[in-house]
This record gives sequence, structure tokens and C-alpha cells, in this order.
Amino acid sequence: MNGDFAGRTALAASHAIMMARERGAVAKARGWLHIRAMSIARLLPSLLAGLSIVLACAGGAGAASSGWHHVEGGSIRIVTSGEPDAGGLLRGALEIRLKPGWKTYWLDPGSAGVPPTLTALAGETDAAVEIGFPPPSRFDDGYAAWAGYDQPVSLALTMALPQGATTPARLEASVFLGVCETICIPVQATLSFDPRNSMADPADAAVVEAAFAALPAPARPDFSAALARADDKAVVIRPVLPAGVRALDLFVAGTESLVLGTPEKAGEDGTFRVPVSLRTGEAGADVTYTLVTDAGAVTGVIAVPPR
Repeated sequence: MNGDFAGRTALAASHAIMMARERGAVAKARGWLHIRAMSIARLLPSLLAGLSIVLACAGGAGAASSGWHHVEGGSIRIVTSGEPDAGGLLRGALEIRLKPGWKTYWLDPGSAGVPPTLTALAGETDAAVEIGFPPPSRFDDGYAAWAGYDQPVSLALTMALPQGATTPARLEASVFLGVCETICIPVQATLSFDPRNSMADPADAAVVEAAFAALPAPARPDFSAALARADDKAVVIRPVLPAGVRALDLFVAGTESLVLGTPEKAGEDGTFRVPVSLRTGEAGADVTYTLVTDAGAVTGVIAVPPR
């Protein structure tokens, strides 16, 4: 690969990441909008090996779900029930089929990784999308510890469709995510489908139901995580658990102003210490978490106070 091609490839990757950050209607992935770029050590091999940022409108006319978009490490598509409710909310799933040995990322992977993001348009109108993530696993590949999935996974989507008779029937969703084996590949694809099609496939509807069933339960007063203390070096989080339940792991998603490291168990009291990698400004931050226990997982938001 000559230097000119490598330069153009790196520029394309940079442009794709900027587009995913700056385009309106970025999917509200459980309250966290920040995209963390892959570390240089992980991103450079993927650029030199070949970049997979492809725009591919998939799905036949009238299909309530998109067709498959194939990449080196697997395939992705958007599946819907084909039935928006009276308020225009449509449930769907971003189905990610990984080849053996490949992985993809959680909402906030950690020090390396590209979390999935999604923007959607119905004609010229934005369609807001919220992404729900099942509990991830933790990995250490020698470069960094990060959170994600090493098996096929479906991310739950809640799409708010524009209302009105002039709204186009077809929806175009722009997906941006990363898949990794020994190299990491940023992937961008535009997936097209008709969310108002009444001929929904029962198998697709089952995929959607399974994606929502796999989500952590909402936190409740007796089963959640609470802030113990916070400063510029660490955020300490205390699990609140029913009797007999044991905390196994904690995953946290930082914000633009509060970038967090990997949670570490802090002692016999069951608390987790989360290192602060970067904190800017004086304002507080809402930190989304998933607490994994031997009785299931819950998700919620912890308010970190201002400095």
C-alpha cells in the first residue's frame, strides 16, 4: 500500500467518525452521545488492512426490515416489527451477526473501541432513535481492557417516526460501528426499509422481541447502583442489592465532559472505583450504568455532582 492510498484511507476514516458525531438525530444510546474513537494502536492496522466504510442501501421495496449488509467480520441489518404504535413509535433491532473470533462494542467500550451509533431519516425529516444494549462482557486484548460482545448480538431500537400524511414511507438508517478480530474495522452502512409495511415477518418480530427481552431491567430502589463519592480522580459507586444478591461487574458510560476508565472492585464492601480519565468544566454529569449480578442485570443513571 503506497503512502498516498494510506493517507486517503485515514482521511476517509476520520471523515466517517466526524460524520457520525456531527450529524443530527444521533441515536440516544441510553443517554450517552459521545463517540470514543479507537486508539491509534488499534485503528492504524485496520486502515492499512482495508477500510470497510460502505454506503449500501439494502432491502426490497416494501420490506419492513432491511437486507443484510456484509462486512469482513460479519453482517448487519435492521429488523422491525413493521407496526408503529399510535404515537409513531416503532420497535426494532440492529442485528449484528459476527463471524467466529470477531467482536463488537458496547455503549462505552473503554479506552479503545467504537460504540454503535445510528441516525435515521424519513425523507428529509429526522427520526429519533434510542439504542438499548444487553449486558456486555469485558475483554483484554493486550492493547486495552474494553467492553463488548464476542457473540452475535441484537441491539434494541426504539424509533420515533415522523407523523403526517406527507411523511415518506421508507426510512434510511445510517449505522456506524466497529468490529474487531486481530484488526479493527470501522463500518458504516445505510440500511433502507419501510417501517409502515403491514406484511411483517414473524421471524423478524421474534428477533425484535428477543432484543428487548435481553436488555437489563430498569433499576429500582432496592436493586440499583448509587454514588458513594466523586472527585477529579475517581467516581466510587456502591451497589444497592436485595438480600443474598452478589454484584459481579459494573459497566459505566462516560459523557463528553467526564471520561471514565474501567471500574475496579474497591474492597470488601462491594463498591466499585471508576478512574476518571478526563473531566472538563464545572458542571455535573449523568453517568449511565449497567450493574451485572448473579441475579440478573439492571441499568440506570447516576448523577455525578458538579465540582
